[in-house]
Amino acid sequence: MSGPRLAVPPGRAGRLWLDRRLGAARRGVDLLDRKLRILQLELAARRDTVAATEREWARLSAEADRALLLASLLGGQRAIRLATGSEFAQLQIDDAVTIGVRHPARGSLVPPAGPDPWAGLPAEQARLAHRAALDAAVKHAVAAEAVRILAAETTATRYRLRAIRDRLIPALEQARAQVALAIDEQERADGARLRRAGGSSLHRPGGHRPGDQRPGDHPADPSGDTSDGPSGISSDGPPGVTSDGPPGVTSDGPPGVTSDGPPG
Repeated sequence: MSGPRLAVPPGRAGRLWLDRRLGAARRGVDLLDRKLRILQLELAARRDTVAATEREWARLSAEADRALLLASLLGGQRAIRLATGSEFAQLQIDDAVTIGVRHPARGSLVPPAGPDPWAGLPAEQARLAHRAALDAAVKHAVAAEAVRILAAETTATRYRLRAIRDRLIPALEQARAQVALAIDEQERADGARLRRAGGSSLHRPGGHRPGDQRPGDHPADPSGDTSDGPSGISSDGPPGVTSDGPPGVTSDGPPGVTSDGPPG
């Protein structure tokens, strides 16, 4: 099964985006795993309660049936109808919250008013037996509904945990690896382009490094004095002509003509 589709921003922003979501997903896995363990413990305890209340309800219900049968045999159905009041019992359910899950915790039963004074003893015993059976039925119903809600939340939590741990996190890790590879390749390409650009500037016609001596340049006198010296640069006149210097350079006239003697 393929992972979820992710709209990842390009470049380093995408890597930061994925890092944040990976951190949130890993924290979510830890929280869901802790919630699942708590729900499983609570569910096991509630199931034991359901089993116990079901047995108690079955026992009290059987006793109530026997008491009603005895009252019917002794007083008849008319006595049972006359002993039955016109009011109904009131039921109140109190909720509880277990790791974010709301479920019924306990129920309280408010019985109707007592029977008329003329009601016989068998009818009164049947009434008390049915009240006890009704209390047991309320406890069992509360425990059973809590088990149903907790079981549904446990299943949903298990699905969420598997979806994040087995699908979302691997997809985020794969996307992060791809983004990191793309960033690395881009950095390598930029470095190679910069190196090629620097090398091509050195091999262009006339290209030179800063501080290199160009062809035709004369070395400069360290002292900075060009008036007299072996450099052959005159203080007055065109380059290559000296007023006083070695033989072969005239003081007046074209280059290569001496003041005394033939050329050369």
